[in-house]
Amino acid sequence: MVTLELVTLTGTKLKEEVHEVLLPTVNGQIAVFKDHAPLVCSAVPGVISVRKKANHLDDMMEHYAIDQGVIEILDNRVRVLVDEADKDSEISAKEAEEALQRAKKLRSEAKDRVSLDKAQSLVDRQASRLKVAELRRRKRR
Repeated sequence: MVTLELVTLTGTKLKEEVHEVLLPTVNGQIAVFKDHAPLVCSAVPGVISVRKKANHLDDMMEHYAIDQGVIEILDNRVRVLVDEADKDSEISAKEAEEALQRAKKLRSEAKDRVSLDKAQSLVDRQASRLKVAELRRRKRR
């Protein structure tokens, strides 16, 4: 087991012992199990998937939409520090889809590089939230 800590600007979102964590990084998704090599890397906007017990099937995993941040893996502890994180049960697919469309509109209307970067960040965030909502919907079937 590894201890997963998901920390946002508002505090600790999750801290518990889990079997496996899938994390979105700059170099792609990584899986973390007990005795993983020490690592510090960047988290990208995406989905964290958590398997609490070894015998849990994929449809029993919990999912979190995260913003960019930092991941530290050391001594069977995974610490993820991000600005925002939303658990699958906190996300409405309809609201996420609407927010994604608004973010895409902002991106298409951006007049300068700063506005474009901010809009792209919103698109990435909302796309992650929508993906987590869709994973939750599949889980309920």
